[in-house]
Amino acid sequence: MKRSTLLLAVLLPAAIILSACGPATVVANPGSALHSLSVTGMGTVELTPDIAYINIGVHTEAPTAAEAVATNNTQTQQVVDALKTAGVASKDIRTSNFSIYPNTQYDPQTNQKIGTTYMVDNTVYVTVRDLGNLGALLDAAVKSGANNVNSIQFDVADKDPATKQARDAAVKDAQTQAQELAKAAGVTLGEIQTITYNNSIPTPIMQSFGKGAGGAADLAVPINPGTMTLTVTVGMAYEIKQ
Repeated sequence: MKRSTLLLAVLLPAAIILSACGPATVVANPGSALHSLSVTGMGTVELTPDIAYINIGVHTEAPTAAEAVATNNTQTQQVVDALKTAGVASKDIRTSNFSIYPNTQYDPQTNQKIGTTYMVDNTVYVTVRDLGNLGALLDAAVKSGANNVNSIQFDVADKDPATKQARDAAVKDAQTQAQELAKAAGVTLGEIQTITYNNSIPTPIMQSFGKGAGGAADLAVPINPGTMTLTVTVGMAYEIKQ
């Protein structure tokens, strides 16, 4: 009997302590919990490319390095002259690669060295601002000696206006969502608490062409740059009024 009384005496103070601590924690910061509604709006804009970037090269081979370089220099200058004649400004033509390397040949039967050919590659990076003239420009480059057309990248020179348009659309979309959700839930929106922003800049559209002068006939075909999509997302968090 005494043992039971002692146990009760020990447990009772602990219960009093827990009871006292519980309500104190809840009411310590009344109204501190912020009720909010978060939405994400999206805005997209379709862009039509107005500029192109292309690598145009000349590959030559000769028994000596001097011969390969001399032939390559002459051929590359012809290509550059053709590009300028086609309307490309000098500032839009720059050398992106120049290399010389030997190519040693071996007898397949004896594996003995039978000779060495020197190869030279000269590539110019060209900015084309008149896409309507792109097909004719490439045709002229190939006919003048270019035998290595790596790729074409279509892009938009100035994306700022489109980015602003997409951003405005994303904000309106987020606001509309918030208002519709608040109405459906029967609550009232308060002040905007946070705004986050992210834009997805479209990468240039790339088209590849085969190497070699044999591609000249294909390059005469009209080229379609297609379209690009710029996407902007805006996140907004609103306070919900009680």
